[in-house]
Amino acid sequence: MPSQSLTLNIPGHLYERIRERAERGQRSVEDETLELLTAAVPNEEALPGDVLAEVEELQHLDDDGLWRAARSHLAADAARELESLHFKQQRDGLTALEQETADALLRQYERAMVVRARATALL
Repeated sequence: MPSQSLTLNIPGHLYERIRERAERGQRSVEDETLELLTAAVPNEEALPGDVLAEVEELQHLDDDGLWRAARSHLAADAARELESLHFKQQRDGLTALEQETADALLRQYERAMVVRARATALL
C-alpha cells in the first residue's frame, strides 16, 4: 500500500513526550509517531468481528466509561479455571472437552485485554 503524507498540529507538550520517547528508542520522531499510531489503531483484520465491534464502541464512551473498560478483567472464577487448566495441561495434558473450555476462556481473556488496551489508549 502506498504511503500517504499527513500534516498534523499537536500540542507542544505532546510533541515533547513523543520526541523524548523517540530519543530513548533511538528513532526519529516520525518513526515513533507511526509506531504509536499503529499501536492505537486496531488491525481490523486481526480482530474477530464481535471484538472489533466492542472496541469500536469504546470511542463513544465518556471518560468514566473508558475507565471502567480499562479496569475490567476476566471474572475471578474464570481466571482460576483457566489457570487450573493451564497447569493441568503442562502436567498431564487436557481432554478434548477441557481443551475446548481452555480455548474459550483464553478467548475471553484476550478479548478483555484488547478492550482494556484500547480503552487505555483512548484515555
